[in-house]
Amino acid sequence: MKEFTFDNENRARWSETEKLIRKPGNINPDVLVQRYSELNDDLAYARSRFPGGKTEAYLNKLLAEAHQKLHRPRRERMSRIPAFWLEELPLLWYKHRRYLLYSLLFFLTAAGAGVFSSLQDPGFVRSIMGDAYVNMTLGNIDRDDPMAVYKSMQETEMFFMITFNNVRVSFLTFLGGIAGGFGTLYVLLVNGVMLGSFQTFFHEFDLLWETILVIWIHGTLEISAIIIAGGAGLTMGAGLLFPGSYPRLTSFKIHAKDGLKMITGLVPFFILAGVLESWVTRHTDMPSALSLLIILGSFALVLYYFVVLPGQVHRKPINQT
Repeated sequence: MKEFTFDNENRARWSETEKLIRKPGNINPDVLVQRYSELNDDLAYARSRFPGGKTEAYLNKLLAEAHQKLHRPRRERMSRIPAFWLEELPLLWYKHRRYLLYSLLFFLTAAGAGVFSSLQDPGFVRSIMGDAYVNMTLGNIDRDDPMAVYKSMQETEMFFMITFNNVRVSFLTFLGGIAGGFGTLYVLLVNGVMLGSFQTFFHEFDLLWETILVIWIHGTLEISAIIIAGGAGLTMGAGLLFPGSYPRLTSFKIHAKDGLKMITGLVPFFILAGVLESWVTRHTDMPSALSLLIILGSFALVLYYFVVLPGQVHRKPINQT
């Protein structure tokens, strides 16, 4: 791409950013961070393709103004933390929504494959879940307590173990994007097949509904986090495979940074899922209505934060303070 073409394609956005930065008063911190990030990416591209050109000089000056506006005294930036969670992250969910959708569809397909394989081959679940887990669960079923595994560990110890494992799996899912997203797809495949096989195993003992009422108390947030981590990994992989007009390394860095922020946004969900699994799921005899309330409430939280809110934030006026 020639400098003239690059300038023409982006001049309108730069002019809008320039007006926004030079506007008196406070600026929506999320919008400012987004525009600063965009300018930084554009400057990196200009430096690599048109070093010493007018575009580089213009962007460098504009970026310096944005930097000065961004790094105001602390008391003027008290809303920065809530803005990160309530505006900056939702904008990332919206920006990369197609990769979140791809992750969801792939995971559901893998879960469907797990269901189909388990129905076709009764021994398939053992190859996925392991003999030890299957034998333990069969023993629990015989004792009329199929979900006893969730009562087998002290709550605090279980919380730290579960939360660490959820973080580990999600970060592995994200880091799989380094391999162009194929590592991410592999982790999604394994976890999806495992879930499908797991639920089918209980279905064969007429315990599907009972296990849904128990497992999905924490599973709603846990599985959602894996899928969203998959979207972050695919985002990073797309930056490597489909750089567009950017140099491949620049594109990868941009998408990797976005993906890392997306993973950071999952931290509260890791913690909440760990709390639910450690202190709530173990109460397998709780009323069905209460269990459904927790499950549907968790689903509503995920739907709002990752689907509804991003659209709302995206539609907000750019100059809203």
